[in-house]
Amino acid sequence: MNTGIRFTDTNSADDSKGRTWGLDGNLFWHLIGGAFTSVIIMLLLFSACRASFAASAAIAAVPLALTLIYIFGFRQGKPPRYDLDCLEYWLFGKGFSPEAKPESRPKIQHPRHA
Repeated sequence: MNTGIRFTDTNSADDSKGRTWGLDGNLFWHLIGGAFTSVIIMLLLFSACRASFAASAAIAAVPLALTLIYIFGFRQGKPPRYDLDCLEYWLFGKGFSPEAKPESRPKIQHPRHA
């Protein structure tokens, strides 16, 4: 039974890398890594180095804060390679393109309009 309708397979769902905890792709692994690093630093400072709880917590908050800045400033909702493009721009300046220069030739007026 041929109805004249053709079905075509598409790969439209392959573009998304998914979301976990509201974060695009695998960004939650960065968050887990930053939290784990903060906990380890706090344990080492508070237990092994006998630092005060407030000082340990303040120092341990730095890796988690840097991770959150990286996630929400450079990755979440941004185009692919945005973070690497920003780093490359900060290190090396403008991309590979010719410099825009104004025209240095004098403009010649047509004899009739002179």
